[in-house]
Amino acid sequence: MKDRIVLISMGDPGGVGPEVAVKAYVQLQDQHIVFIGDTTVLRRALNILELKQPLNEIKSVTDADFRAGVINVISLNEVLIGVESEPTAQGGRASIAYIKKAVEMLLKNDAHALVTAPISKEAIKLAGVDFNGHTELLAHLTGTSDYAMMLCGGPLRVILVTIHVPLKDVPSLITTQKVLKTIRMAARAAKMLNIATPRIAVAGLNPHAGEAGIFGDEEARVILPAIKEGQAQNIAVSGPYPPDTIFVKAYKGEIDIVVCMYHDQGLIPLKMIAFDTGVNMTIGLPFVRTSPDHGTAYDIAWKGIADHRSMVEAIRMASELDAICTLQSEA
Repeated sequence: MKDRIVLISMGDPGGVGPEVAVKAYVQLQDQHIVFIGDTTVLRRALNILELKQPLNEIKSVTDADFRAGVINVISLNEVLIGVESEPTAQGGRASIAYIKKAVEMLLKNDAHALVTAPISKEAIKLAGVDFNGHTELLAHLTGTSDYAMMLCGGPLRVILVTIHVPLKDVPSLITTQKVLKTIRMAARAAKMLNIATPRIAVAGLNPHAGEAGIFGDEEARVILPAIKEGQAQNIAVSGPYPPDTIFVKAYKGEIDIVVCMYHDQGLIPLKMIAFDTGVNMTIGLPFVRTSPDHGTAYDIAWKGIADHRSMVEAIRMASELDAICTLQSEA
């Protein structure tokens, strides 16, 4: 199989993205990786971390030098001054520019998978960009209508019906079609992960999954019809289960993927057990995309102390998923 190239978009230059990205690369320097970012920022990150890896500024992947330790960078020269350790409009514009360049390359098959370092929602708002995060922006840039955010950490895999929305809006946003779409995305994720006989379970929205309608009727009215339709489409899905017990089953290995109704329902248990190693992946895009499961962490950025383990896992997963998907497409 031809060597596959993984892109790393540098993320917000004021956050921990540049330093965790280069630290992770140094640990995994046998990978075919190209950074999309700014050479000046990455060089500063290397200096802070007291790393000596050479930077190779390139115009395209054909110019890359994949010898161990060489950091290949397509530099967009977006960053000037004043972006460290806080959200800024300049940092937001730079973050978006890196993502757009990466997507452009992936859609042209110049590269094969994407790992995104953290961006700041506040910074991209300051830059005048109206997206709530990576997932929504990547779906827009690729023209993807059916997509889902899934997170993996330890024995847990959670996939979300709603993502970055206020909690008060969640009940009105949960529809049978959205739950069914997420169930289908979970089945697609299982295939990407090479899980031959996946066990997909759906969490209820309300305490005790509604307790026969006593605590809410969304389970019977909206969620259960989606589960039944998924079963009719030969998807091994069950539920809805009480949210306070479903993760225990998943933790014990009895469930492969949990379909969650809202962001914190899935991310609280996952981050409890895998805060430093969790990985976010987007299901439905025309290429593999992963990211570390943490934010810009401005409070510790540019101090050389940020934990890079989640970025290491994100790079490993991107390479593994891309290899699986490639083999499946060639079969």
